[in-house]
Amino acid sequence: AQAPRVSDRVTPHPLHLPRRCANSVAMSSSSQELIQQLMKAEKEAEAHIANAKKNRLAKLKQARDKAEDDLKVFRDEQESKFQREMGAKASADPSAEMSGATQAEINAVTADYDKYKDRTVAFVIGRVLDVPTCLSDTQKQALTMGVV
Repeated sequence: AQAPRVSDRVTPHPLHLPRRCANSVAMSSSSQELIQQLMKAEKEAEAHIANAKKNRLAKLKQARDKAEDDLKVFRDEQESKFQREMGAKASADPSAEMSGATQAEINAVTADYDKYKDRTVAFVIGRVLDVPTCLSDTQKQALTMGVV
């Protein structure tokens, strides 16, 4: 067998490629289509993820706004409750309350005075009139010595 010549190695026309080369060209175009489909699916997935993130952020913002609104309502309710309570205490006259208590104490003291007056006067008069008029031995000795 003779070695093939260089002139025998000329590439044939593309339409006359052997079956193996034709399959290779078909496979490469099919591969390109698959790559394109894969890239398209990747872009769609990225868009889907971006949309999900955007929706998540929107829901978080909505939840935060709702919580702030609820907090504002709660604060307003508590502030009005506080103002009502403080207004009632501020409008109440503490001296009127104190004067009522003071008057009750005065009345109690007056009642005690009236109740025990006669008995107390009788006790004091009885003690004053019960004083002995004579001196004791100790008092006499002190007078004689000139101590007093």
